[in-house]
Amino acid sequence: MRDIAVFSGSAHPELAAELCAHLGVPLSPTRVSRFANDCLEVQLQANCRERDVFLVQPLVTPVQEHLVELLMMCDAARGASAGRITVVMPHYSYARSDKKDMPRISLGGRLVADLLVAAGASRVLAMTLHSPQVHGFFSVPVDHLHALRELAAHFRANDLTRTTVVSPDLGNAKEAAAFARLIGAQVAAGAKQRFADDRVSINSVIGEISGRDVIVLDDEIAKGSTVLELLDRLRELGPRSIRVACTHGLFAAGALKRLGEQPDVLEIVCTNTVPVPDEEYTEKLTVLSIAPALAEAVRRIHNGESVSALFDAPRSQ
Repeated sequence: MRDIAVFSGSAHPELAAELCAHLGVPLSPTRVSRFANDCLEVQLQANCRERDVFLVQPLVTPVQEHLVELLMMCDAARGASAGRITVVMPHYSYARSDKKDMPRISLGGRLVADLLVAAGASRVLAMTLHSPQVHGFFSVPVDHLHALRELAAHFRANDLTRTTVVSPDLGNAKEAAAFARLIGAQVAAGAKQRFADDRVSINSVIGEISGRDVIVLDDEIAKGSTVLELLDRLRELGPRSIRVACTHGLFAAGALKRLGEQPDVLEIVCTNTVPVPDEEYTEKLTVLSIAPALAEAVRRIHNGESVSALFDAPRSQ
């Protein structure tokens, strides 16, 4: 791994450090400063010439700051004659802007993908994109990982004989079904209609819920409005227990507190694709690390091995 260089932006340096620990390589320093006119300046403070450069930066709040920072990191690596530039983007927030469902709106997911490639990215490593079509927004190779195995390994500690995995909507049902197969559970889905970013309606839940242990699974939880609406429908059906799981725990606008205050929610599980501030932690929250999976993917990319083979069989527990 001597020809590899890993840099982190300011979005999630803890994840980058953990990734490097699993790889057995140092995390190279990055200097981010600001001019008097509020413009950012980014310097990669290690040699990049002809090296395999990996830039770790999830697009999290403040998203625009971290995006510009990432673009400048790409540009700096390209200007330093990097052999290849791989953007390690565990959370791609603009993936939600994936369709033109109103007149005169921007497809932010495609636009930001174009910006990253224009800045110098030659490959992208992402985790649980919001929808399959986002993969096609990039004109460079994309290695798309998921966290289903990490989530499954956690839930296997429980008795799963009467478990149903519930997707809040049909769009996430395929992922919920794959997760249900991993843990030997049934699957159900909500019939959701979205009226605004934070206003949804779930009219019914299709599947067996009564007397069963329910795991609500979504790709991300932002304000939590979808999950809270789903909980109301589930309670009408009489589940035995409820747990909530997602890959990206954004927990905006006090969502984690609201979910934690639900008396029948036993546990909230997410991964560390997104940093959760210490002051927002609750006793119900469990954060799983995806650093080992990212590190293995980085190693395989560097060595020219198959990344998709990561999902051929579950890793030993």
